[in-house]
Amino acid sequence: MGSIYSYLTKAGKRYRVVYRKPDHDQAQKRGFTTKRDAALFLSTVEVTKANGDFIEASAGRLTIATLGAQWLHHQSHLKPSSLRPVEIAWRLYVKPAWGTRTVGEIRHSDVQSSVTELTAVKGATTVLRAYGVLASTLDVAVKDKRITSNPARGVNLPRKIAKEHTYLSHRQVAALATASGDRATLVLIMAYCGLRWGEAIGLQVKDIDFLKRRINVNRNAVEVGSQIEVGTPKSYKVRSVPFPAFLLPGLSDECRDKPATALVFADRFGNHLKRTRVSLGTRSWFLTALTTAGLPRMTIHDLRHTAASLAVSVGANVKAVQRMLGHASAAMTLDTYADLFDDDLDAVADRLNQAAIFSNVAKMLPKQNFGAKGNP
Repeated sequence: MGSIYSYLTKAGKRYRVVYRKPDHDQAQKRGFTTKRDAALFLSTVEVTKANGDFIEASAGRLTIATLGAQWLHHQSHLKPSSLRPVEIAWRLYVKPAWGTRTVGEIRHSDVQSSVTELTAVKGATTVLRAYGVLASTLDVAVKDKRITSNPARGVNLPRKIAKEHTYLSHRQVAALATASGDRATLVLIMAYCGLRWGEAIGLQVKDIDFLKRRINVNRNAVEVGSQIEVGTPKSYKVRSVPFPAFLLPGLSDECRDKPATALVFADRFGNHLKRTRVSLGTRSWFLTALTTAGLPRMTIHDLRHTAASLAVSVGANVKAVQRMLGHASAAMTLDTYADLFDDDLDAVADRLNQAAIFSNVAKMLPKQNFGAKGNP
């Protein structure tokens, strides 16, 4: 048990608390204006020691700049394309705003005010990413017993507004492919096989199994800054995707006279294609093709959504769509494309009705009760 001592200052009588830390080293805290406040502090120290929650006052003096840099250093497990936006969020938003603050002085209200202010000038994605970096850094402070709880958790955050998916019909896909010129097969592969852009441009000749009509997705080529980083697919899992027979001629042309490790879709120098963006205007071959085909503005990623739509339209179930797209789970597929499966509900009711009629269920039910008022 600690002790309380009084001492005199120019401002009057003050109290200090002397106590033992869990490691039995002696510590003290000075400056209490009343003996009651000193006793309350001492009681808190003893309770936290007994519960194993004791945190040394000096532990909370580490700055966000120091702890955040340590946390960022340990994110090397992330793919380069995922790590880059995290580093940008740290450099532009977290370190400038919080770098000099110690972890022990940050309050919940401080974080809420910061989030609210940033939301007023930046989009939800930017805000959530910056918040995530700060909150994760403070999570480390909790685990290191520098603070008792994370002041960033539980603040009100902006919601990302999901972009409405654009789905093309078979005729529209054909028109877009025709307007894409020498990129026609690339467009068709994305629209009928659901490959991500990075997966499509990362395909090598050896990944195409012409006999089984399968595309083996083994890698993902992603732009990180001005460089192309080649790694595993987004879910870290390779997959085999079937392709329609009508794509055989186009794929054969793309692979003809190329070595096994050559890119199927490459620029004129044999290197990875750079991602096309509609924001490039007339410099974007994809936007030019959309305009020529008379189609609404969309991103090239919408071709992946189109693949899901076309698959569902011919009866593919959620597991089949999940495997084609390489989602981590069927739940993710349902969350992403719930609108595509809405018609399934009506179809279930129609099929149940047909099955019931075929089995004469209605005739077997008591007429006086079936459909009577008050019955469900």
